[in-house]
Amino acid sequence: MRSWWRGRTADTVPLPVVAETDGREVRPAVRPGVRPGVGPAVGRGVRHEAQPPAVRIRGLVKRFGGFTAVDGVDLDVARGEVFGFLGPNGSGKTTLIRMLTGSIAATRGSIEVLGENVVHHPERIASRIGYMSQKFSLFGDLTVEENLRFYAGVYDVPPERYKERRDYVLRMADLVGHEQARPDELSVGLKQRLALGAATMHEPELLLLDEPTSGVDPVARRAFWDLIHDLAQRGVTLFVTTHYMEEASNCTRLAFMYRGRIIADGTPRELRTRTLSSPVVEVRLERQGPGPKGSEGGEGPQGHGDAGRADALITHLESSAGAGVGDVYASGAAVHAVLDGPGAGDGTGAGDGTGAGDGAARLERRLRAEGFPEAVVVPVTPSLEDVFVTLVAAQRRV
Repeated sequence: MRSWWRGRTADTVPLPVVAETDGREVRPAVRPGVRPGVGPAVGRGVRHEAQPPAVRIRGLVKRFGGFTAVDGVDLDVARGEVFGFLGPNGSGKTTLIRMLTGSIAATRGSIEVLGENVVHHPERIASRIGYMSQKFSLFGDLTVEENLRFYAGVYDVPPERYKERRDYVLRMADLVGHEQARPDELSVGLKQRLALGAATMHEPELLLLDEPTSGVDPVARRAFWDLIHDLAQRGVTLFVTTHYMEEASNCTRLAFMYRGRIIADGTPRELRTRTLSSPVVEVRLERQGPGPKGSEGGEGPQGHGDAGRADALITHLESSAGAGVGDVYASGAAVHAVLDGPGAGDGTGAGDGTGAGDGAARLERRLRAEGFPEAVVVPVTPSLEDVFVTLVAAQRRV
């Protein structure tokens, strides 16, 4: 560890201008101080099509004994992208990201990160990437200031650059005034911001974030994604793993991972439009009423609470094989169903007003006749959650 970090600072350096945000999109901005060779930002991320990808993976496999955690993954991540890697817990996301950092070796396959062969020379990327682990990993007995000094020393940040980087991180993470606080004294959201700041002290070209918003409340999660967009505007490539489907629309491109394999990838719009060829409808129970004939609890509302009615509805729809309903699953307080067969109309999508609308009307009439008089069925635009649930259901049927 360098000895300079215990108290040595540099003269004040003007901080880079922070890009403004407008709703969910980030307006283009040219950044003072952006690393040479990195151009101005466009949209949510900076795409550098002429350069080789920031990440290139081919045939990647990782086995632990007889268990295959990552199974034949091929993947490219362009420079300047905010790339989302989605999947349920245990799907292989963390294992893959650890192979990208070089902290664990692949069983088979090739990995190139920023043009370097990670399989053979993992040490060559250490100073060019930043990594934020799923579990908070900073030192609890050091203050915010001391943690930042420590990581600046680990990454060999020059002494003359330290004060500029520290001031930027404190402002970015909204930690001004908390310099002498210990991490345990901070809210979960501020602790995550501190961890992100520590991972960016050395201005990495690629930032790997492993489920960075896990356990964070929705407001803090939105604020954290604003920071991710700001880093993308500065030319940083971001690789973000998450199991929150609602976060996926914040990415320029994403991939769904399940049981160690990538089952789909593309932009959020591409995945919503090309993956589902059948309409999706939402089924709501507007008021309590009798359950399906012969269902537990008998007729009348006494036998079913709201949750029980929803469960009974899902069970009833799942038992309606061949009656125009495919996959059925809970979505918030409602139930979503993918129409197929005779009930799907022409299959042209949820918003065409013909296939989806006709299929929804038929399903509503049928449910009301079969013991759910309070059922209301409406076409909806497929969400990324709809896409992922449908893809996983298809994998399970294979």
